[in-house]
Amino acid sequence: MPFGFRRKKEQQSGAPSTAARTGPLATTEARPPRDVQFHGFTEDWRLDGRMRINGRLLDILNQREAVPVSDVRWSPADGSAGMEPAPGIQSIDPYDLIVAIADADSVAAQTDEERAAHRVHKVTFDVAIEAPPYRVVGTIQLHPGSEPESLLERGTQMFAAVTEPVLELGGVALDLGGADTILVNRFYLRGIKQVDRATGQPHQRLPGQGLGGTNWTERS
Repeated sequence: MPFGFRRKKEQQSGAPSTAARTGPLATTEARPPRDVQFHGFTEDWRLDGRMRINGRLLDILNQREAVPVSDVRWSPADGSAGMEPAPGIQSIDPYDLIVAIADADSVAAQTDEERAAHRVHKVTFDVAIEAPPYRVVGTIQLHPGSEPESLLERGTQMFAAVTEPVLELGGVALDLGGADTILVNRFYLRGIKQVDRATGQPHQRLPGQGLGGTNWTERS
């Protein structure tokens, strides 16, 4: 299993070092750790196991440090074989993950300070994300003025949350166990487009001609 190679590649590309990483670490570290179920996808494998964390899974992965895991099982990502024990895997490096499933028990209750920090209104976009070999269709939330394509830019946040997700491999939807949120590694993104959630395809231009006069695009 090709674990570990993404960290080396990212360091060579000049990604932020550990000292430059940001996030709600002080609040997170103050919480008692708890065990949550972990599900993740690499380029070739699906991994299931237990993970001991003391905050939101999104914040833990965005710290870019290996996370201890236990009771790990794995199978080919396409489900062509059943899950088998993988006792040799005792930690997960976020650089190796393309997708992680954020189960309900991986989302810790927010403090008053965190709720205040997230009160900024965000804009929702329905998108299709290309993260080879996977394709994700779902909804993302961004700050006003940001466009979905901004996720392609390198930043301090390594993972982005996608709600109401459909995860596809080779055109086939994978079983997410009913999860309503997944976390996608932005370093793997190769394309992102706004789509119609019903079809997963870009919006189609309506047929017909304008009725005359000045339209909104000519006024802008």
